[in-house]
Amino acid sequence: MSFPTITLKHKKIVFWTITVLISAFFILSGYMEITKNPATYPKTIRMGYPPYFITTLGLAKLIGSAVFLVPMFRRLREWVFAAFTIDVIFAFVSGYTIQSYADCIKAVVVFIILMLTYWLFIDIEKSISHIRRIKSMAFNTTANS
Repeated sequence: MSFPTITLKHKKIVFWTITVLISAFFILSGYMEITKNPATYPKTIRMGYPPYFITTLGLAKLIGSAVFLVPMFRRLREWVFAAFTIDVIFAFVSGYTIQSYADCIKAVVVFIILMLTYWLFIDIEKSISHIRRIKSMAFNTTANS
């Protein structure tokens, strides 16, 4: 029994689909923090975070989401992965601290999706790098002939 091969094209489709969904999640989260949405703001204050931090975090999420969606910002995207991962870890710890287990579950789900997206990002980058190396070697071989 053989397993179907997942092509680079399919990996890119899955990556960009998940990337858009993750970005939408962080855009919504950032917007709710900046606007002091009553559904989330009181709970965040109860977690012990100062108001200026919540607003700054919301702005950072909006900027990070924008960077996340721009294909030419590959190196910055890695920083956004790190920042979003730290945000999700702190969301888990904060939810656990105030015994909001629904927030803990949400943080774990987002963390898993974020790690899947990162794995796809690295895999696609390696594939593209490999393809470029092969093309470069082929060009050098034909140029020297």
